[in-house]
Amino acid sequence: MDRTTRHSETRYGNRPTMKDVAARAGVGLKTVSRVVNSEPGVTPDTERRVQEAIDALGFRRNDSARVLRKGRTASIGLVLEDLADPFYGPLSRAVEEVARAHGALLINGSSAEDPEREQELVLALCARRVDGLIVIPAGDDHRYLEPEIKAGIATVFVDRPAGRVDADMVLSDSFGGSREGVAHLIAHGHRRIGFIGDQPRIHTATERLRGYHAAMTDAGITVEDSWVSLGSTEPGRVRAAAEAMLGGPEPVTALFAGNNRVTVTAVRVIAEQDRPVALVGFDDIELADLLGITVISQDAAAVGRTAAEHLFRRLDGADHAPARVELPTTLIPRGSGELPPA
Repeated sequence: MDRTTRHSETRYGNRPTMKDVAARAGVGLKTVSRVVNSEPGVTPDTERRVQEAIDALGFRRNDSARVLRKGRTASIGLVLEDLADPFYGPLSRAVEEVARAHGALLINGSSAEDPEREQELVLALCARRVDGLIVIPAGDDHRYLEPEIKAGIATVFVDRPAGRVDADMVLSDSFGGSREGVAHLIAHGHRRIGFIGDQPRIHTATERLRGYHAAMTDAGITVEDSWVSLGSTEPGRVRAAAEAMLGGPEPVTALFAGNNRVTVTAVRVIAEQDRPVALVGFDDIELADLLGITVISQDAAAVGRTAAEHLFRRLDGADHAPARVELPTTLIPRGSGELPPA
């Protein structure tokens, strides 16, 4: 048979059924069912014939009927902000490891920081009967999830609190981490410190700004409006903000970057300056150790693992009040945050 003939016989979307396996093995449907589900009552020779038919046909068990009987799909959904963000790589991997340990499949997707897309994705996962959800929220109103939660879909929010619903949440200490990072710059002699953060509707952005203000207040420093910029983390916007803070007759001597994307652009802008500028970034970035960038590191893997463990405890029947878990951050000094004012 030539390649053309083989290709014409392939019928995409038409998977082999148990009836096909039974016909090839010369047995009844019940016998195939027993072999597929590892049930007793089948002789070794018959089991061998059925298994050979399964292998030859490429048969895979359809778990839909099992789902209907057991009410569980052994799958969970993970809704991220941005699949390309390096913070979410270890978080997603940790969730997947916990899911695998519980015999569950992880399905993930990205909201692209769009509340409507988040809702669309979450409800699509619910329609596919996932047992539980882990959500990094893009919006601030999650009442659309109330019917699903009441119907039994366990839900844990990560990185940011849920909006207008009671649910478990696992967060990093954005306020405390930011406060520590800015205090670190102050301890090295800086008083004119700029803060560049994400959009103000995002919980982590406002918490990190609050930490910045707390550290400045602790040191008796009055913050000028021109030292603070919140908005998109798009490089052009961040570059303009950094250049404005570093220009003029009284520039800032240090920058605190509100997340990893801001840090990357800040590093580029600082490299173009004719004087040293101190920098502390929230979130670690690739090559930060080689570049000597001081950061406030949050353990993304611990966040993901903790969220997944909470989710499976709920699926195992835990019915305590919604829990809020806040994980600590770590200051990692590498040189950029230890530079004195120029």
